[in-house]
Amino acid sequence: MSEAVSAALGEATLGTVYLVGAGPGDPELLTLKAHRLLRQCDALVYDALVPQALLDLVPQACERHFVGKRRGHHSVPQPSTNAVLVELARRHRLIVRLKGGDPFLFGRGGEEAAHLAARGIPVQVVPGVTAGIAAPAYAGIPVTHRRAGSSVTFVTGHEEIDKARPGVDWRGLARSSDGLVIYMGLHNLRAILGELSAAGLAPDTPAAVIQQGTVRGQRQLVATLAELADRVEAEALASPSIVVIGEVVNQRVPACAPEPADVTMPIPL
Repeated sequence: MSEAVSAALGEATLGTVYLVGAGPGDPELLTLKAHRLLRQCDALVYDALVPQALLDLVPQACERHFVGKRRGHHSVPQPSTNAVLVELARRHRLIVRLKGGDPFLFGRGGEEAAHLAARGIPVQVVPGVTAGIAAPAYAGIPVTHRRAGSSVTFVTGHEEIDKARPGVDWRGLARSSDGLVIYMGLHNLRAILGELSAAGLAPDTPAAVIQQGTVRGQRQLVATLAELADRVEAEALASPSIVVIGEVVNQRVPACAPEPADVTMPIPL
């Protein structure tokens, strides 16, 4: 048998890995395609920000692997997660890699897709509703509004502000974007706000924080840029939270906010 035929037969036996967005927490925000794949999967690799209600969808015989990452806790290294996905693709037909929110938005889905594709493993992405849109919506805040500016930036607050080459130019964003939606920003909140203020963002700029958006335990507060850090500490808001900064916060309509789902998130480690 030629090497080309052997390689083709070997690839034919590989399963497909689906990089699936779990959405922001409310199980009813899961896409129909994601729901179908969860009901059919042979193996599941999932993160911390996934409600138990979604795990209950998978078949009882499904092989499960938890690879969640949480600040302050032992985390599964990304290379180990990549290796798990490759190994499962060699043994199973349909593998779901379930990631909170959307796989390609601060979820390392792009890295995982590239790793799998480079090894000849079929991979498909299934977009999910991201918390940066859903959490503000569940607090009645539109992330864009024609009376509150024409641009919005989704940005991670996970980068340390004082490192030699910061990954986020906060001062540049303060000057160039009408609104900011910040993921994973509470740990560095004071430093981030300091950078935005140093760039000239007004102290009375409206801001909001939504904790545990879309699920039981959702809390939110609205304050000015100058007040925000003190208010977050005083009210003991914690991760996971979304921070919204900009005039869109003043366009909030609390009456339109959906009721958070009666589920908890994240899954305890």
